[in-house]
Amino acid sequence: MPHLLIFGLGYTAGRLAHHLREQGWSVEATGRAGTISIEDEPSVHAALGCATHILSSVPPHDEHDPVLARYGEAIGQARAEWIGYLSSTGLYGDTGGAWVDESAPIGLGRRNARSAADLGWQSLYRPIHIFRLPGIYGPGRSALDRVREGRARRIDLPDQIFSRIHVDDILCGLIAGMAGPAGIYNLADDRPSAQNDVIEHAAALLGLSPPPLQRLEEADLSPAALAFYSENRRVANGKAKRLLGWTPPYVDYRSGLAACLTQARMERDDHAAQREQDA
Repeated sequence: MPHLLIFGLGYTAGRLAHHLREQGWSVEATGRAGTISIEDEPSVHAALGCATHILSSVPPHDEHDPVLARYGEAIGQARAEWIGYLSSTGLYGDTGGAWVDESAPIGLGRRNARSAADLGWQSLYRPIHIFRLPGIYGPGRSALDRVREGRARRIDLPDQIFSRIHVDDILCGLIAGMAGPAGIYNLADDRPSAQNDVIEHAAALLGLSPPPLQRLEEADLSPAALAFYSENRRVANGKAKRLLGWTPPYVDYRSGLAACLTQARMERDDHAAQREQDA
């Protein structure tokens, strides 16, 4: 039986775990929603000994990767047939809106710790799949939710472009990667777009007016959000398509947001039916 050990059972890795369990996989994971604690070294080493597949989605903390720091040697020596790491396209830095692929230098942006972690996983000296991801959205975590809750912002930066990816596109990429050659892969949709376009389309889907256009200095953004708007790039995904045979189900934000809205309506109808049944 295939056995997956996940370091960090978050939003993305949680969807992978749910899918693979339905396919008959055994899945163990660290994290608040996981089955073991990352600090429980005997349990983690036991899981590493059983794992046929290993995935880390844990971001750097205090300028270092906590998984590599504690278990890097054991992972490098594990008998698992596949190892994956979820990295970030933020390590490419600002390209002025130009396209960037996996051959580009890293460590030029605001996520230097991410770059160090990415290089650390590459240095395990065994085949590994590194998936560099842009902004992730999906059910419960999309522009639809931000518009509905009044948290969306439209910033007057007409030339700012970025890439994104639906969480289920990542799921498909990970599964394709398990059968494909090791390497570094960007997973992003086919249509990098301005944040304002995404917000405006989400508002239209909901039948709501988009939030007002604001200048950056008056939007009262967090430091992380300000850093996001300081960068501008388009992420190329051709390598994953060519070598992994990966085809993202949601090729742009329009199809991805439509799927999120459909799922939200289905869940709402299911809850309503359940309440009627309980009554």
